[in-house]
Amino acid sequence: MYLNQREGWIEVITGPMFAGKTEELIRRVKRLEYARQNIIVFKPQIDSRYASDEVVSHNNNRTKSINIVKAREIMKYVNAETDVVAIDEIQFLDEEAVEICEYLADHGIRVIVSGLDRNFRGEVFSFMPKLLALAEYVTKLSAICVKCHTPATRTQRIINGKPAAYDDPIILVGAQDSYEARCRHCHEVPGKPKKYDLLDQ
Repeated sequence: MYLNQREGWIEVITGPMFAGKTEELIRRVKRLEYARQNIIVFKPQIDSRYASDEVVSHNNNRTKSINIVKAREIMKYVNAETDVVAIDEIQFLDEEAVEICEYLADHGIRVIVSGLDRNFRGEVFSFMPKLLALAEYVTKLSAICVKCHTPATRTQRIINGKPAAYDDPIILVGAQDSYEARCRHCHEVPGKPKKYDLLDQ
């Protein structure tokens, strides 16, 4: 709910894979289109899983989008007529995305972004904590753990049928073939350093 607020703010939709982040972003975009808002949708070029010029959810809902490599490219498309900027999978952009979201919101544009809050190791994903702290509104979604069917807040990477090791690269774009939703207790990261051993004795 947005109460008597001047135009211009940041909304972040976050959570693990398969939680419905892109689905929720598309839902908000469609509502704004019905309201005849001037909206521009962006996605990182690295995310080409389903379409090159559309944001597509796992349920195959979709909306037209512009591919970008660097966050700064957003500024080439925004003008005085822009009401809303939406960005899917924002964690794949560079850290300047945070400053650009702030700039747009400060200049009266509603900014809606979706992205992972944690990487496959269960650690915070890049600049996402900063963006979450600066946002006016945060929607944190959960998925369903494929192992125990409780709420899942983490993304499990699977390589050749086994959990990916801690030293695997952070970014590996994929879908069901590479990832699963897991809860805290079913999430596995072989080789992850332990900071505390007191409770493991």
